[in-house]
Amino acid sequence: MSHLNAEVISIGDEMTSGARLDTNAQWISRRLGELGVSVEFHTTVGDNLQDNIDVFAAAVQRADTIVCTGGLGPTQDDLTRQAMADLVGQPLELRESSLQHIESMFARRGREMPQRNRLQAMFPPSADEIVNPQGTAPGVDLAVDREGRIPSRIFALPGVPAEMKTMFDQTVAPRIAAMAGGDTVIRHHVMRFFGTGESDMEQQLGDMIARDRQPRVGITVSAATISLRITATGSSQEQCDEAIRETEAEIMRRVGHYYFGSGENFEQHHAVDQMLRSAGQSLLVIEFGFAAPLGDWFAALGETPAYRGGLSLAVTDDVIKLAEGDDWVASARTLADRFGATHVLAVDRYPSLELHDDRPLPAADVRIIVLSGEDGYQEKTVTLGGHPSIVQPRFAKAALAFLRSTLSATS
Repeated sequence: MSHLNAEVISIGDEMTSGARLDTNAQWISRRLGELGVSVEFHTTVGDNLQDNIDVFAAAVQRADTIVCTGGLGPTQDDLTRQAMADLVGQPLELRESSLQHIESMFARRGREMPQRNRLQAMFPPSADEIVNPQGTAPGVDLAVDREGRIPSRIFALPGVPAEMKTMFDQTVAPRIAAMAGGDTVIRHHVMRFFGTGESDMEQQLGDMIARDRQPRVGITVSAATISLRITATGSSQEQCDEAIRETEAEIMRRVGHYYFGSGENFEQHHAVDQMLRSAGQSLLVIEFGFAAPLGDWFAALGETPAYRGGLSLAVTDDVIKLAEGDDWVASARTLADRFGATHVLAVDRYPSLELHDDRPLPAADVRIIVLSGEDGYQEKTVTLGGHPSIVQPRFAKAALAFLRSTLSATS
């Protein structure tokens, strides 16, 4: 398998002006790294045709594969197709298969396709289409010859993250794997963890996250939740799945005590919901202080017998007296009984972020309490600080981790 390098290009005035955060480039770079492709350049360019042509011309000379996002819409400032056509000296031509797909997308939505959307079906003649199953903007796959070297391959994708990610995983990733001379079946599996930091996780995983390991194991962190993404390539789906199972088993042997579930968007509240439902149990949440993330997360699950509701109490003198006394425990049990909940999860109390703006929040102590049955009582104090944007979700996730441990201990 030959080693490829890559460049990621983000297109749009909203990127160069700072009006929008470029999360696409970060996501693409991680995916390319999981495929064993070295990302050596990130480029951001505005909606100017000549600038786009210049950026592509420089990129093809230094990168074997180029993934760009943006500029594939139907408006006059969507110039990616034209820039790619001018780069290789070819006119844009209507691709009938793409036009039919775009027309069918509008028909399914009960709308007539505006004439300007025909632009999205225009391709350089030598380019291949990248099917977009979710939107009207197909991607463009264009090989650019380089003297004495393999052609550089440009993959142009829409800027809408949901569309871009699907198109990359379904079409672009296998094509890049084929460029490298490897097997073209690619399978992913995401494992989710909470309870340790990224550096500690890396130390415990050791050589499992080495860049040359197969399957690859990539690590990312978001608001204290760690994701390990296993990427396997092979000659068949069965071969990939077996490699993933072996890697997953080794990960569980090393760091399984932090694991709570698998899936790109699987969170601890999903795990708690599953645990409670399987045991025929249910939960009432009480959150003291200046936030209520637990209530938001559980409410977003929709209708589930495991969640009976949440109570959010802002901090006042009366609430402080209630929280620091014993009466609230009796009141919480009464509420749980009234709403048919077998467990109560209480957070006492989220700190205020009012005076901190973007400054780190000093470490604060928050008490987490789990009530179960008529007399079950478990308590834990968590001490956390950090950026205001993540500190309250971190407390809430710590509360969920404590609840999961108590549910596991009693199951």
